[in-house]
Amino acid sequence: KVYENQMESGSRQFPFPYQPYTIQEQFMQSLYCALEQGKVGIFESPTGTGKSLSLICGALSWLRDYEERKRHETAALLQGGEASLSTSSTLPSATPQSSSTCSSSEPDWITDFVQKKAERDMVSKLKGCEDDEAFKLLQLSKEDPAEASGDPEEEELIIADYEKLCLLLQIYYCSRTHSQLAQFVHEVQKSPFSQEISLVTLGSRQNLCINEEVRRLGSIQRINDRCLELQKNKQEKQHHEEGVKRKRGPAKSVCPYHGAAALQQLRDEVLGKVHDIERLLTLGRETHACPYYATRFAVPPAQLVVLPYQMVLHEATRRAAGVQLKGQVVLIIDEAHNLSDTLSCIHSTELSGVELCRAHSQLTQYSERYKSRLKAKNLMYVKQILFVLEGLVRALGGESVWAEMRTDLLTINNFLFKAQIDNINLFKVLQRYFEKSKISRKLCGFMEKYGGTGVTPHVQTSSNKENRCTDGLNRYLQTLQSSQTDQKGSAELEKVVSASPMMHVEGFLMALTNSNTDGRVVVHRQGSTLADSSVKFLLLNPAVHFAQVLKECRAVIIAGGTMQPVSDFKQELLFSAGVGEERITEFSCGHVIPPENILPIVLCSGPSGQELDFTFQNRDAPHMMDETGRILSNICNVVPGGVVCFFPSYEYSRRIISHWEASGALARLSNKKKIFMEPKKASQVEQVLSEFSRCIQRCAVAGGGLSGALLFSVVGGKMSEGINFSDDLGRCVVMVGMPYPNIKSPELQEKMSYLDKHLPHSGGRSPGQALIENLCMKAVNQSIGRAIRHRGDYAAIVLCDRRYSRPSTLSKLPNWIKDQTNTHTTFGPAFAALRKSHPKGYTKAQLHQFESIL
Repeated sequence: KVYENQMESGSRQFPFPYQPYTIQEQFMQSLYCALEQGKVGIFESPTGTGKSLSLICGALSWLRDYEERKRHETAALLQGGEASLSTSSTLPSATPQSSSTCSSSEPDWITDFVQKKAERDMVSKLKGCEDDEAFKLLQLSKEDPAEASGDPEEEELIIADYEKLCLLLQIYYCSRTHSQLAQFVHEVQKSPFSQEISLVTLGSRQNLCINEEVRRLGSIQRINDRCLELQKNKQEKQHHEEGVKRKRGPAKSVCPYHGAAALQQLRDEVLGKVHDIERLLTLGRETHACPYYATRFAVPPAQLVVLPYQMVLHEATRRAAGVQLKGQVVLIIDEAHNLSDTLSCIHSTELSGVELCRAHSQLTQYSERYKSRLKAKNLMYVKQILFVLEGLVRALGGESVWAEMRTDLLTINNFLFKAQIDNINLFKVLQRYFEKSKISRKLCGFMEKYGGTGVTPHVQTSSNKENRCTDGLNRYLQTLQSSQTDQKGSAELEKVVSASPMMHVEGFLMALTNSNTDGRVVVHRQGSTLADSSVKFLLLNPAVHFAQVLKECRAVIIAGGTMQPVSDFKQELLFSAGVGEERITEFSCGHVIPPENILPIVLCSGPSGQELDFTFQNRDAPHMMDETGRILSNICNVVPGGVVCFFPSYEYSRRIISHWEASGALARLSNKKKIFMEPKKASQVEQVLSEFSRCIQRCAVAGGGLSGALLFSVVGGKMSEGINFSDDLGRCVVMVGMPYPNIKSPELQEKMSYLDKHLPHSGGRSPGQALIENLCMKAVNQSIGRAIRHRGDYAAIVLCDRRYSRPSTLSKLPNWIKDQTNTHTTFGPAFAALRKSHPKGYTKAQLHQFESIL
């Protein structure tokens, strides 16, 4: 059943698959207004409140209304056309003089000029909302009937196609992971718009390729290179068939899934119905067409485009994928609580000493092999790149030996001076050679074709001075050559061979073209060779790259389960990007659960009265670890189902669990609940979750006592985001300590210094201090939000650290949690409050156990 919800404000109707919550109606109303007014909207809706469906139904309702308005406007312009323009020139005017001026007494050439100019203006207006292809359709539809070869019915279809393209406005939805995108597509399929919306999901070749010969290559770089090579072979084959002489040699293979007719058929299938990626792969095999290219061909006419962050937020990736934001695009960025960090990570890049040496070696071999065929200008660019690579090696220490680890942070300009490459025009090298020659991809093909490790025993340079500058590089290349049998060395070599080092170099050089104030270069040196050394570009100002996205899009919606603190978010990403306060709109709502279904507790001390202070100086104390064990033991005694315990770091998790093993506390815990631990490998997460769930279900069926499972996890780890601990999987979430980032990190210190210099101070704290607090509480909010996933869910949240009781810290909790939070300085009243709240699912016997413990 589809519910058409009549809104009192504006009388707007929002189709919905079920009767929506009040907060969903408010969300859709605010979203509609933000899109209509071209705003930058910050939308906060807790996980479990149906945020995805609200986004879908609100945005697509607005798109439907927008298209309907544009359809009427376009029809009026096209149908009125020349006739309406000519008649308007002869309409009676307010004064006789103006009437005579517009009469037929004017010379024909003037009347003709005015009419043609008006017609041109009208067509230009239509043309402005679409590309050249659509304009050609319009021109074709206006051909003289006597000269046109098509029948009237075909001409009507052309006009209809043009009208559709001309009014086309697209919604781009992006999220962090492919699983989140797949979940969003499934929500669209359940929505009332599933049968009328044209949706296309973009992904990488690694996700969408159906050519088994290419898929088995494994790494995304090898898959990309092989795919492009097959397309190039196809073009050469077509030229040969057209009479162009082909070079001698065996015929080159082409991709069998790249036929024009098959791609067109698959494109139509993609646009005809909402499909997830799994279904796209099936359709591709059935139609014998490539889903990767078919989805890209489907982007221009699609109404809703679903794609990962990288394809939207990174300009080079955007350009390579053919994604255009300018003009008629509404962008929705979901799961945006870490948007600032995501932008910084996407635009930061790191090069290891291994990659630098391999890139130098490969380019040297390439230039030696083809020097007779390369133009003089290209040879010059190759030498410049080799010189830059040698400079980067010098910056890493060259021939110097570093017994201890050393990290230096430099401005971009100082790094260029240190590497002695400040006289190289990187813009010129990147735009005129890297971009046009595609040298990075050519080197991939070159090394694949001629094999070998790509390491030469000595790098030839043109003078003794240059040889002296690269002694460290030469020695390292020789070291690699002689140590290939070493296990660690082999692993490193395999890692490097599997990717294009020159592509990483290109990305790093592009990063160095940022403004000197917007980034820093981190030089990390260690060991007797360059193998353990690296150079990294660190972006300090993510707003500089987000500004272009905000400027080009018609409207931008930034959505998340928790966006607090919004003031800091606006300052760092929006105001710094040139967005005025008048363009920003905000929406925040509570949760759909009743207040009594959640019990957040700040616990300041344990059962023995030990104060809970998990600062770096205190958290490793044996008595602090013992007290934490006693708290968990008491919780496991009375909480049925699943308990999830989050530690602030992997290292602390390892230390405290080792302590409990030695003291016997872990054994006592395992007698109450079966213990599970977050796996080291991401591929094992599903298996652990499945076993954790089955254990809880078995205990619930068996009954007869307090049992279930206890899961040890890490804040910011594999299970702190994107994992649902709904219902019995998470009846209690325990947060041990506060997960502050490492304040001694040089990168973090540089980021704090940058914010202190460039952002205004507020509330008696510096922007750098606010950053530390925000990073900590964002991680906490993501972790504790795992337990409440729907209206009927319930859970307790226990924050174990007295520092959570500070007003400034409490203010950073989501409102729906903060409003219910109680702080307890002693242990007994905290559990008395838990008993009094009468959480659903506890039996009388279990409540008696509460009393006995207290």
